[in-house]
Amino acid sequence: MKTVLQKVRGGLNTKLGFFLLTVVLFAIKSYVAYQNKFTLGVEGSIQKFLLAFNPFPAAILLIGIALYFRGRLSYWLMLLIDTIMSTWLFANILYYREFSDFLSFSIMKGSGSVSNNLGKSLMGILRPSDFLVYADVIILILLLAFHLIRIDPRYFKLRFAGIISVIAVVLFGFNLGMAESNRSGLLTRTFDSNYIVKYLGLEAYTVYDGVKTTQNNAVKAKASNSDIKPVLKFLKKNHADSNIQYKGVAKGKNVFIIHLESLQQFMINYKWDGQEVTPNINKIYNSSDTIAFDNFFNQVGQGKTADAELMLENSLFGLSEGSAMVTDGTTNTFQAAPAILDQKGYTTASFHGDVPSFWNRDNAYKSFGYQYFFSKSYFPKVKNYDAGYGIKDKLFMEDAANYVQQLPQPFYAKLITVTNHYPYILDKSNKSIKAWNTGDNTVDPYVQTAHYLDQSIGEFYNYLDKTGLRKNSMIVLYGDHYGISNNHKPAIAKILGKKKVTNYDLAMFQKVPFMIQMPGLKGGVNHTYGGEIDVLPTIENLLGIDSSKYVQFGQDLLSSNRNQIVSFRNGDFVSSKYTKYGGKTYNTTTGKELKNTTATQTSAIAKIQKYVTTELSLSDKVVNGDLLRFYKPKGFKKVDKSDYTYNLTKSLKRLKASQKSNPTSVMAKNNGQSTLSDYSTDAPELKNIDTSELVFPTVK
Repeated sequence: MKTVLQKVRGGLNTKLGFFLLTVVLFAIKSYVAYQNKFTLGVEGSIQKFLLAFNPFPAAILLIGIALYFRGRLSYWLMLLIDTIMSTWLFANILYYREFSDFLSFSIMKGSGSVSNNLGKSLMGILRPSDFLVYADVIILILLLAFHLIRIDPRYFKLRFAGIISVIAVVLFGFNLGMAESNRSGLLTRTFDSNYIVKYLGLEAYTVYDGVKTTQNNAVKAKASNSDIKPVLKFLKKNHADSNIQYKGVAKGKNVFIIHLESLQQFMINYKWDGQEVTPNINKIYNSSDTIAFDNFFNQVGQGKTADAELMLENSLFGLSEGSAMVTDGTTNTFQAAPAILDQKGYTTASFHGDVPSFWNRDNAYKSFGYQYFFSKSYFPKVKNYDAGYGIKDKLFMEDAANYVQQLPQPFYAKLITVTNHYPYILDKSNKSIKAWNTGDNTVDPYVQTAHYLDQSIGEFYNYLDKTGLRKNSMIVLYGDHYGISNNHKPAIAKILGKKKVTNYDLAMFQKVPFMIQMPGLKGGVNHTYGGEIDVLPTIENLLGIDSSKYVQFGQDLLSSNRNQIVSFRNGDFVSSKYTKYGGKTYNTTTGKELKNTTATQTSAIAKIQKYVTTELSLSDKVVNGDLLRFYKPKGFKKVDKSDYTYNLTKSLKRLKASQKSNPTSVMAKNNGQSTLSDYSTDAPELKNIDTSELVFPTVK
């Protein structure tokens, strides 16, 4: 036994031995992280083997770089490379825990758009076990520090280092071959980064993402007028006729788009602790003049809220990685709702209670054609007015009302709430419902911030009623994406009253509220299957605008001949008949998994999959290639970004001037007097402050 231990220790005292130990420890650490920190959906012996095998090629190749160097330097380089790779794994664990995806270059490029309050989110995400990704590094340092392993000063021959690099490449080729045999077209047809990580590893995904990002930049440079033709052909073939019954019923009306941050459909009519969580939104949802959709899904990717905004106002999908508003919002040509309505005489404005650079809005909104963008600097500061990702909703909605009353009518106004955003930060004075008791501290406060969001909507609606705005407006309310990620399955099961959740349950959990309310509108609950990509054509139909002349991938939700296919960003889908989610297919009506499909079912599912894949691919080509620069809809003028500025002083002067040149605003019709006295809120931050005393920026 002693001889064996001596041999092992003697082997580790060589440079090659230390290298192999470093590689093995890193691979073990990676495998444990894959199994416990991510939800990769590993099934079958091949996938299980590859999950354990795939860390080796990258580790051998990258850590093997140190073997090209002499003496102590090679040891410290091994430790440094191991530390860098471990840090990348650590960062992805944190990101994945909240967003169910891996970090991409596009996301990192747009990291400046993320609020400084992410530190608060980080503290909520971190778990002590996360730091175990550095355990192997610490072990190796201690082994060297206490001379349990001695540094081998001998020169490691370059040809041997080269052979090790070649071995790494060969092993990766073997890995890729096995992966392709199990999932054909892994690197050419996937929309889901989980597949690449579970088959090839995190490092391979990072390289893949970098290559794809570079390719996307090259695509834009090489794009030409002919590239738009297959897009137009697809859209013409799949166009759904507008519903004549609803066409133009909202023509000339104001349009409110109210963004219900992270609100999910299951919250509608949901009760907790003996009370409705969202009574005000429930009232709107169940109103006779509201068209409510109960099979409406979020379709966002990594861009989350930014993807939702892109889809709602452009009917284009977000990208498979990163945020299109960040990567393309500044430079691309868009034909967005604000620009379309601007050219039809509307005033267009967006309201957001955080910094303008969040998700690159200050640039993307110019490309969309927004005349005004009221961000954090436009609103009064009061004590404790900020919560995590911007101004608390009750304060924000009242602050927004100050500018809404000044907008010349008709207007298109989007209000983005933020308080119901993870990590669901809310002070005690604003909590008016108990937290859930699922045992998941991340999830439990969600019900409290959702209730607070609902209260802010109720207060804003009261203001619209008092000022008469509601009767002359079409109000669209929507949830932008899930609030509770799929990584919280035990908590989701408790919330839904189930023992455990299936992939089908998780697919249905992606439903978010979508409702359109307008006095006189023939309402009711509509059961059609649709998603955020379909919102713009639906609104256009109600406003009497022909959506067929624009490049829009959605279909009017009120159309009788829509295909009812909801494409998820990763290539999964929900349709009225079949649901594909997490690698499994289900009967949408019954929720039962289809394990042995008939020839008819197989053909129908394949047809839907082909549509989904084609739709996502063509939308990506439009965004990545900036193809709308080659397409000019009849009667639409290309947006000139230089026409817009969100400089506070200039915007306020322009808004003030509009009161004279176009006196159609609520404030102008009130003899120039503010209507904020009609706004009633129970926000504790304003308890000792009269509404009229709120200090907004002004210009002479």
